Amino acid sequence: MSQPFKVVIPARYASTRLPGKPLLDIAGLPMIAHVCARASEAGAEEIIVATDDGRILQTVQDLGFTAVMTRADHQSGTERIAEVARQCGWADGTVIVNLQGDEPLIPPGYIRDVATALASQHQAGIATLAAAVIGPEEIFNPNAVKVVLDQHGYALYFSRAPIPWERGSFASTGGIPSGKMPYLRHIGMYAYTVAFLQRYCLWPASVLETVESLEQLRILWQGEKVRVQVVAQTPPASVDTPEDLLRVGRILSGAGV
Repeated sequence: MSQPFKVVIPARYASTRLPGKPLLDIAGLPMIAHVCARASEAGAEEIIVATDDGRILQTVQDLGFTAVMTRADHQSGTERIAEVARQCGWADGTVIVNLQGDEPLIPPGYIRDVATALASQHQAGIATLAAAVIGPEEIFNPNAVKVVLDQHGYALYFSRAPIPWERGSFASTGGIPSGKMPYLRHIGMYAYTVAFLQRYCLWPASVLETVESLEQLRILWQGEKVRVQVVAQTPPASVDTPEDLLRVGRILSGAGV
C-alpha cells in the first residue's frame, strides 16, 4: 500500500499581475478547480485549499472540495499550510504535499512521487523534486534554480548560479558542460511532515536564503536534510501572466499549445 498523504493548496486572491488568479477561468472552470483535480488524481487522502479570501473559499466549496480560512498576514504558503495543520490537529508524522494553486498542469504522478520520497526515508522531514537541465541556457538562467545532491539523494546546495561550476569545461567552451555529471533543476514542490513544518516556521530567515532569494536554503542553514527525488522532466510552467493563462487554456481545452 502506498503512503497516505494530504495535499494543501495555498490560494491567495492578491496577485500583482493576475488579481484573483485562483478564480480565473481556464477551459470553463476556475483555475483552482483544475489544481484540486490534479491532487484528486494523485490519490491524496485529503485535499484542502488554504485561503484568506471568502470568494475563493466559497468557490472551492461550491466545487465540492474543502477550503479553510487562514490568517491574512502569512509571509509564505508554508506558513499558511502550518496553520491548516494546527487547525486540523494532524499528527506529527502526517505527510503533507504543498501544491501551488497556480499549477493546473502539474502531473499527478509528481505529487505522489514527492510524498513517496519523503515517506521512504527517515533522515529528512522534507522532500522535493528535481529534473535534468536541458542545456547551457538553462544552467546559466538565474530563474532556473539548480540543486546539487550527495550520493544518497539529499541536497548539498540550491542556487540560482550554475552549480557545480565545471572549471575546466566552462573556461574552454564558454559554458557548455562536459557531461561528466547531470545538472539538475529544482522543481518547487514539497512534501513535509507536520513536525518538520511546525519546526521550520520557528526558524528565522537565514543569510543564504536572503542573498539567493531561495526559502529552501533556510533548511540547509539549520543543518537539516532535504530529500530530492529526480523525475523525468520539468513540469509545464505555472500560470503567472495573461499569456500563461491563454497557453494553459489551450492545453486543457484540447487545442494544444
